[in-house]
Amino acid sequence: MEDIVYKLVFHSTYLALKPLLTFLHRDSFLYWPFILSTLLIAMLAWRYTKARGDLDPAKPHWKEFFDRYLSRRLWWHASSRLDYRFYFVNAILFPLIVGPLLFSSQSITAALGSLFGMPDAPAAAPSFWTAVTYTVLFFIAYDFGRFVAHSLLHDIPWLWQFHKVHHSAEVLTPMTTFRAHPIDLAVMACIPALTTGIVTWCFYRYVNAGIGMITFLGLHAIIWVFNLVGNLRHWHVWLSYGPTLNRWLISPAHHQLHHSYEPRHLGCNRGFELAVWDRLYGTLYVPPQAPETFRMGLGDGSDGQWRTVWQLYVWPFLMLWRRPPAETKTPQATGDQ
Repeated sequence: MEDIVYKLVFHSTYLALKPLLTFLHRDSFLYWPFILSTLLIAMLAWRYTKARGDLDPAKPHWKEFFDRYLSRRLWWHASSRLDYRFYFVNAILFPLIVGPLLFSSQSITAALGSLFGMPDAPAAAPSFWTAVTYTVLFFIAYDFGRFVAHSLLHDIPWLWQFHKVHHSAEVLTPMTTFRAHPIDLAVMACIPALTTGIVTWCFYRYVNAGIGMITFLGLHAIIWVFNLVGNLRHWHVWLSYGPTLNRWLISPAHHQLHHSYEPRHLGCNRGFELAVWDRLYGTLYVPPQAPETFRMGLGDGSDGQWRTVWQLYVWPFLMLWRRPPAETKTPQATGDQ
């Protein structure tokens, strides 16, 4: 019994301290190189936007940047402060309550291997191009899985109630990334695990059992590149890739518009890195080069009411309890593109 209590206290303490050291974790958007790249790219994007004349040329150049994106009214907004509190509470509760119930890409690969077979050992050392192919296909499967999961969160009424937590943010900072209900996080974890697990099993079974992906500092190399701008998805700095690339890649501007409740934006831009999934699904809204003005939030009358961690955790369950599934849809979930 004492051993169980010790392990529980140790694990809880570790989870409580881990958020404070997340800048050292390669798989987090708050990893220090990604924080630095966010600030650098934001400043370059701002300078480019200013040079294009899309902003008021009479205002001081960098003073306006700091007033817009690094001000107290943004980072100490009530919605931002809730993001910080929710981040720490979720970092402790999610691994303890939901984490043990999740399955990983490796478990999917192992399950498929037990059902359909898996080579005992690699036939030969994989070539460089084999590793490149696996790395690219793994990334495509991962991005597709995230798109599917995100679309389910918008299109299935009862799941939307949990995804509303994320869309209830009134302002965007990189910490808004972590404003996600545990049910939301579970969906976003399991479906990409399924798609990448299938790809991995196919490579193990039919190509080479010793295959491995190309990594950079311990993280998938392609995901690393996209993570350099990942924090800008949840910040008001406008970064659009232009009319051509915007039809193939999801820019930070795409995702900022995803948080809009303007009729022209409802339910748009559900992808994370590749825009092709939104194009095929009919939810792509190509952002213009110049910053677009829009209102963000839920647009269902509850904006400004999500103010406590308790509400973020419990309100989705209460909404499902009080209303039948057929009545739970909102404009964000039913937008017609």
